[in-house]
Amino acid sequence: MRFFFVVIAFFVCALTDAQQYYDVTKFGAKKDSSAKATAAIARAVKAAAAAGGGTVYFPAGKYLTGPIHLKSNITILIDAGAELHFSDHFDDYLPMVESRYEGVDVTSFSPLFYANGVEHIAITGSGTIYGHGKKWWDFVEGYKEGQPRSKWQLEFDRLNKDILLPDDPKQMKRGFLRPPFIQFMHCKNILIQGITIRNSPFWTINPQFCDNVTVHAVTIINPGQHAPNTDGINPESCRNVHISDCHISVGDDCITIKSGKDAPGRAKARPAENYTITNCTMLSGHGGVVIGSEMSGGVKKIVISNCIFDGTDRGIRIKTTRGRGGVVEDIRVSNIVMKNIKEQAIVLDMEYAKVPEEPVSERTPRFRNIRLSNITAYTKEALYINGLKEMPVSEISLNDVVFEAERGITLKNAEDISLNNVRVNTQLGPALKADVAKRLSVINLEAKQLPADAPMIWLNDVKGARIQDCWPFTKAGLFTRITGPATEKIVVKDNLVEDAAIQIDPEVKAGEVIKR
Repeated sequence: MRFFFVVIAFFVCALTDAQQYYDVTKFGAKKDSSAKATAAIARAVKAAAAAGGGTVYFPAGKYLTGPIHLKSNITILIDAGAELHFSDHFDDYLPMVESRYEGVDVTSFSPLFYANGVEHIAITGSGTIYGHGKKWWDFVEGYKEGQPRSKWQLEFDRLNKDILLPDDPKQMKRGFLRPPFIQFMHCKNILIQGITIRNSPFWTINPQFCDNVTVHAVTIINPGQHAPNTDGINPESCRNVHISDCHISVGDDCITIKSGKDAPGRAKARPAENYTITNCTMLSGHGGVVIGSEMSGGVKKIVISNCIFDGTDRGIRIKTTRGRGGVVEDIRVSNIVMKNIKEQAIVLDMEYAKVPEEPVSERTPRFRNIRLSNITAYTKEALYINGLKEMPVSEISLNDVVFEAERGITLKNAEDISLNNVRVNTQLGPALKADVAKRLSVINLEAKQLPADAPMIWLNDVKGARIQDCWPFTKAGLFTRITGPATEKIVVKDNLVEDAAIQIDPEVKAGEVIKR
């Protein structure tokens, strides 16, 4: 009797599990892409939602579809051997929906996967989804100002008459905004796992104003050439985001953290916070992990660890400009290997766009409390920090880092900077140049290779510096050059060099450099 009840319980559980699956082919979807499956998929989603939730299942096959809109408690399961091919007919992505484009709130084309105000949603499986982005890319790159506006641009104009525009509204006024591949708005408890994504029209995974987002073991492949703005993962104004074990090769930044642009972003005041990014590999892309430049709502409490960047233009990049406002703070980067980096391994730039200096206000951005450690980088330029005259970059530390670079470290308009156990081998210029800086600590800076005509360290208009326990290895020439009439309170001590290797230019006030 007990065995009988166990068997019955097993079959009841099996039946319950089976009832949770909604095979799209049972709702009319064709597995050979002979007809669009948009309506059939929508029926499967609706049936699952009516039952309180379930899994919309794509068995092996090739499906052609328009946008897929998710509801609460829905999992999209794309099985091994299944391919979802999204239509490249622009009309399929009408009617336009609430969206966000580069930090500005708009009504625009439906994203390929879309949800708004729902919870407990997932896209999982071992299958592949194709965005067929080329037609979208070609339209944008081929559009010329002044040519007749398309029906899609006219519809955009009609729906966006009163939107709050950024400082430079050119893109918004053009009025043809490609849809992101996956954009979830105002959602909670999101999982994207296991799938392969190819050829996105625009940003690939782009949650907005969401809480508790997990992106795990996802592969994203967008062409490195002629695929503009095809970033990999762009969580914007979200909380509690977890990105791990992903493989990304794209036509723009691999992973980007954003929180709105200029006045629209400040008005929302929704920071990006509590993000962890780990165990990812980034190949082709403008940047490995990038913060900004749309960071007007603020970015804080971000941890990036155990990643490899191989072939990106830059490794870690934090960028903004005057007019953005917002604060980037409490950032930790550790255990990173970078190879074949075409520009800077690490860049913190507050003049991403050249804007005239202005008084400090809510339009003034800030970078502070950023810690980088245990990094090895083979790159064109090691580190570039460029703050604003009215708002220097502050509280930055670099610990246990090795750079093999054409050019070394540049600091400008920066304060409270600490370099500890850093090796910089350069082919051009000094290992470290600091220009207009305050409170600089350099301890155990090493250089195995330096150009013969450059000092290892060049300080210009630096107020307060400690240069200690540094070693240029075999360099017999100039160790430190100190220049600038604003220079003061410089201590150079316990370095493996002769006093003659320290050059103090005449404009430096007497007594401001102490050699021990």
